[in-house]
Amino acid sequence: MTTVAPRPRRDRTHYLYLAVIVAVLLGIAVGLLAPDAGVALKPLGTAFVALIKMMISPIIFCTIVLGVGSVAQAAKVGKVGGLAIGYFVVMSTVALVVGLIVGNVLHPGDGLQLTDELRKAAQDQAAKGDASDTTSFLLGIVPTTFVSAFTEGQVLQTLLVALLTGFALQSMGERAAPILRGLGHLQRLVFRVLAIIMWAAPVGAFGAMAAVIGAGGFDALRSLALLMVAFYVTCLVFVGLVLGPVLWLVARIGLLSLLRYLGREFLLILGTSSSESALPRLIAKMEHLGVSRTVAGITVPTGYSFNLDGTAIYLTMATLFVARATGAPLSAGEQVSLLIFMIIASKGAAGVTGAGLATLAAGLQSHRPALVDGVGLIVGIDRFMSEARALTNFAGNAVATVVIGTWVRDFDRERAGEVLAGRIPFDEATLLDEEDGEGDAGGDGGPGEGDRDGGAPPPADRPAPVLSPR
Repeated sequence: MTTVAPRPRRDRTHYLYLAVIVAVLLGIAVGLLAPDAGVALKPLGTAFVALIKMMISPIIFCTIVLGVGSVAQAAKVGKVGGLAIGYFVVMSTVALVVGLIVGNVLHPGDGLQLTDELRKAAQDQAAKGDASDTTSFLLGIVPTTFVSAFTEGQVLQTLLVALLTGFALQSMGERAAPILRGLGHLQRLVFRVLAIIMWAAPVGAFGAMAAVIGAGGFDALRSLALLMVAFYVTCLVFVGLVLGPVLWLVARIGLLSLLRYLGREFLLILGTSSSESALPRLIAKMEHLGVSRTVAGITVPTGYSFNLDGTAIYLTMATLFVARATGAPLSAGEQVSLLIFMIIASKGAAGVTGAGLATLAAGLQSHRPALVDGVGLIVGIDRFMSEARALTNFAGNAVATVVIGTWVRDFDRERAGEVLAGRIPFDEATLLDEEDGEGDAGGDGGPGEGDRDGGAPPPADRPAPVLSPR
């Protein structure tokens, strides 16, 4: 009897991302031709990003609990977290230095004039920044209740609760197996919901792009083109000449191949101007690439609050821009002290909409109040610059996850080579392993991968993750 091989499922999601590209172009057209209508479409983009944020907490919780609860030694989690924080501090400092060098070479900001309207906008941003200081940020890591970490959408609160839950399950030994199995099924459900939400991406990208173009147009960009171009070029320099060599030296992976693998996530960020919209997919794709669940689950959420490479570059160049535009350029010592303060303060504003601009205004208010009014000059283009910030932050977090995974020997380089070569495609339809999704039972009653060892999820230190489709 001849056995007919099952036909592989067609990946129809490429139509989805073609639709996102078309939606972005249409949004630009609507914003230019009918600005008022474009601004009125802003709720579409806001609603889509809100839907994605709704899924972040349960995804982080399931991923980290499954990873930490399955790992053999608690010390390994601390090692991953320590390496991640150390790496993030070094990379943020390097980004700051790169921004300082480019900003001092190009001298953006010469010849601009302030108006009373721009001064008022700057004071509003400074007030926002003062509302979020470092102490409040540290206290805010602890949720009010166990459940409020999920309802308030705070990434670091969810991270804390997940780590505590993972350690508790780890201490329970074999008795934790049923709970881990249940969380494994919950994780599959959460990713299936996310896959459904992703089909709304074209609508969200259309609304977000139409709104920003309608509000600002291109007239507001002409006098500020140098700052924008300089900022984008600096981000490209940082990604290509800093992140690229680091990735190759540590993991022997080419930067372009990794960025191509994450191309759909970059497109999603470009359309929504929010790196958070791609956070759940980054966790899934890093596991599929060969990074263990523990490393991906800890490094990615932590990086979204601490690994702000794009924000560091933005704060550096924007500060130099404001100083020159107001006729009060900073000395080398003032530049370094002020920007170090801003990098620290930016951690307190992590996850806040417009955090980069608010942190810039608050930092200037604390150190050089005379410069605060100059922030009004860049309010109009901050939305465009936020896209470069988000893309750079996302690239930095992706590289960091692979680097940390390699350092702790929880990264399967051979699998990564197969994935990046396209021989093990990512299942865009479900974001899940087929054996752990619809084929969970293993076909005709046979044991699937998720049913091995009595149904417990694979250990976190094994490089074949639950989310990896074959």
